[in-house]
Amino acid sequence: MSATPASLTCTALSFAWPDGTEVFDGLQLTFGPGRTGLIGLNGSGKSTLLQLIAGELTPSEGQVRVVGEVGHLPQTVVFDTGLRVDRALGIAGARAALHAIEAGDVREEHFAAVGDDWDVEERARAALDQLGLEHVGLDRTLGEVSGGECVLLRLAALLLARPDVLLLDEPTNNLDARARRRLYDAVDAWPGVLVVVSHDRELLDRVDRIADLRDGEVAWYGGNFSAYEEALAVEQEAAERTVRAAENDLRRQKRELSEAQEKLARRAQYGRRMNERGSEPRIVMGMRRRAAQEFAGKHRATHENRLSAARKRLDEAVEAVRDDDGIRIELPHTRVRPGRTVLTLRELELRHGSAIGDEFELRGPERVALVGRNGSGKTTLLRTIAGQLEPVSGEAVAHVPLRFLPQRLDVLDDGLTIARNVALAAPTATDNQIRAQLARFLFKGARADQRAGTLSGGERFRASLATLLLAEPAPRLLLDEPTNSLDMASADRLTAALDAYEGALIVASHDMAFLESIGVTRWLRLDG
Repeated sequence: MSATPASLTCTALSFAWPDGTEVFDGLQLTFGPGRTGLIGLNGSGKSTLLQLIAGELTPSEGQVRVVGEVGHLPQTVVFDTGLRVDRALGIAGARAALHAIEAGDVREEHFAAVGDDWDVEERARAALDQLGLEHVGLDRTLGEVSGGECVLLRLAALLLARPDVLLLDEPTNNLDARARRRLYDAVDAWPGVLVVVSHDRELLDRVDRIADLRDGEVAWYGGNFSAYEEALAVEQEAAERTVRAAENDLRRQKRELSEAQEKLARRAQYGRRMNERGSEPRIVMGMRRRAAQEFAGKHRATHENRLSAARKRLDEAVEAVRDDDGIRIELPHTRVRPGRTVLTLRELELRHGSAIGDEFELRGPERVALVGRNGSGKTTLLRTIAGQLEPVSGEAVAHVPLRFLPQRLDVLDDGLTIARNVALAAPTATDNQIRAQLARFLFKGARADQRAGTLSGGERFRASLATLLLAEPAPRLLLDEPTNSLDMASADRLTAALDAYEGALIVASHDMAFLESIGVTRWLRLDG
């Protein structure tokens, strides 16, 4: 890390996707030393902001100024499965040169490749050990490790590079409890600028401040996430009081305007009667009439201005009260008869060594929680049950149709719009049915025509789930880490929908609170 204090500043930052979808317009933002939790609803632009800071995207206007080196852990870590671990860690060149020198090859290029990094292997092993990856050899390939271990390997590479500014995007996705604790320790010990996007409350309770990204602007709150929730609750209570006061004021202004109009109408009627009687000279009556009209106009304008101001105050007060839309999930009405065999696993041996001994049967509307450490084979088992992978031996027999929502959310074609993706999955659905379904998942109007490749992690989950649910209903769902990247409101809606589902469920997750909330009936633990 450099001696100059690290920082990053966004000045008049604007960005829009190629299809015209605007994300930021003139954003002003500065991150200083310490740990910042960047939060916001799915689609608010959190991941896009980190990509702009990391230089992976180019702003349409404005600039990003960074003091120091930047390291970025993206939300979706994609590696070539044939890549070796040392290459993924960024030490393959120095390591190869070091081995060549140890073998007696003293060419100058080897010393240049090593530089001052003579302990590169020891540092790599220490970084892997720090993150609980002591079992992962430097010569292994990434195809031999789990999704969660890939995330940790990417983090280990960043720890080895020692950047001044560390950007973490949903880093606890796919991590088991032990790995999460290791990540928390790394966050606690980080000495520079750290910006973390997460929906993990425990992780967010370890930051120094919260940056709440909403409608293209950031509101700052001192303290961790728990302090933010308390401050927000106080804000919202005050905002709701302001709304009630503004509503009362609006009703009063409407009443006063009505009373003023009635009073003016009575005066006008009196003037007409006096005019008809002719009790005063014509010139005097004309002067009275003009004065009355002028007074009536000013009086009416005053009350209308007060009413307009009251409406504006109410609109501003309502705007300050958060009423964020939540997804509306309606799972298919498919019921599995109690006792009916839904799935049979017989002496199943999976790739990478995991195994289900003897015979396992899933019956009726059971809810199975699939748990285990990273690398134990949860995703491999789900993909085998779904027919995407062949087992090494044994068999997985599905007795009813199923739908599988994978961890990597690769069910969408990035080059197509959300609506087109859904249409391909549900060819019998009408355009109205597709758009009505997408509206329930907050893709309303033109949002349904957004390209899938521009979606955030949480938006991608919503679009994938909408696609899955509009396809032909199935009495069995396989879900792999379904709460990854979901904002807290959407995760609560998903929990409620799964709680009411009458089909069979197999859910792989490290989120124990989520598993307990959906009424799990059996637990299947894999140990690799």
